[in-house]
Amino acid sequence: QSGRKITPRPMQTPPVQAPINPEPEYRSEARPVMEPAKLLFLPETLREREIKMVTGGSFRLADFSGKVVVINLWASWCGPCRREIPEYEKVRKAYAGRDVEFIGLTAEDPRTSAERVNRFLRDVNFGFRLGWADRETARTLMNGRGAIPQTLVIDAAGRVVHHWTGY
Repeated sequence: QSGRKITPRPMQTPPVQAPINPEPEYRSEARPVMEPAKLLFLPETLREREIKMVTGGSFRLADFSGKVVVINLWASWCGPCRREIPEYEKVRKAYAGRDVEFIGLTAEDPRTSAERVNRFLRDVNFGFRLGWADRETARTLMNGRGAIPQTLVIDAAGRVVHHWTGY
């Protein structure tokens, strides 16, 4: 024996997350699932894409060049999304007046979910800039992670510096 004392590490609880299935996945148990390449930068096509705001109007992620951008992907039916909003609001308020933009995007379809989304937003105090993520925007930002909520932190140069799934 080496004389080293081995201390077991406490088990970490996985983050709470809600499954989202923009399209069904069919997997064969015989083939391993390849992990997607890590999203390191926001693609120019995504930066320039027009995002419709929930309250009307639109914006582009490129509008916030030179700022840190925090993007939260959420849905009105997502319990963990609802629970994390008060904490995000504290963070957003702590960064007020700085070069940080907080954006909340829902991948729900505005044609079928607008009423439910607006009801959700009346129930919670979500001070982020809120928009509808179209299928391609959601797919790119989620980068193969099929669950919400998800959060990305993008630095002023457009690099994705943090990306996590769950509350």
